[in-house]
Amino acid sequence: MEEREKLNPEKKEKLNPEMGIVETIGLMGELQLELRDSKGRLKERRIIKNTITNVGIAEVIGLMIADVGGTAFDYIAIGTGTPTATALGAEITTGGGARRGGADVVGTRITTTTTNDTGQLETTFTFTDSFAVTEEGVFNAATEGTMIASQSFAVLNVASEDILKVTHKIKGAAL
Repeated sequence: MEEREKLNPEKKEKLNPEMGIVETIGLMGELQLELRDSKGRLKERRIIKNTITNVGIAEVIGLMIADVGGTAFDYIAIGTGTPTATALGAEITTGGGARRGGADVVGTRITTTTTNDTGQLETTFTFTDSFAVTEEGVFNAATEGTMIASQSFAVLNVASEDILKVTHKIKGAAL
């Protein structure tokens, strides 16, 4: 171990501040929900911290390694149940609440603390039916797939013609 390397006594991890290197990182998620009526008037806005799943972390690690690979995350789903560690409890599949992905989800990298440290996915659901939405998740496939992040929350009642904008952020940060 080089002399420049120091030990963080609280976390027992090696730090090299001269090189700007921290050996431990983590993923943190944030969900933003913005519900509007058919005329565009804001009905409700929520910002909720979320859960990063172990299977999602494993998929991210696979994406970092060319010999392993994986599938990137580009799908947002909502539901009326409570998520498990790998899926939503009761994913909505009708009435304008079906899983969105591909061209219907805009993925970008944004800066939260350091340059490009946060992945952001955004989509909009336009409802043709009413639902009591209580969960959201980010996936890497149009059906099933690996869920990297999810959150359950108090009921968000959506009515036919309501518009729900979902913004999901996942930040990589030094711990």
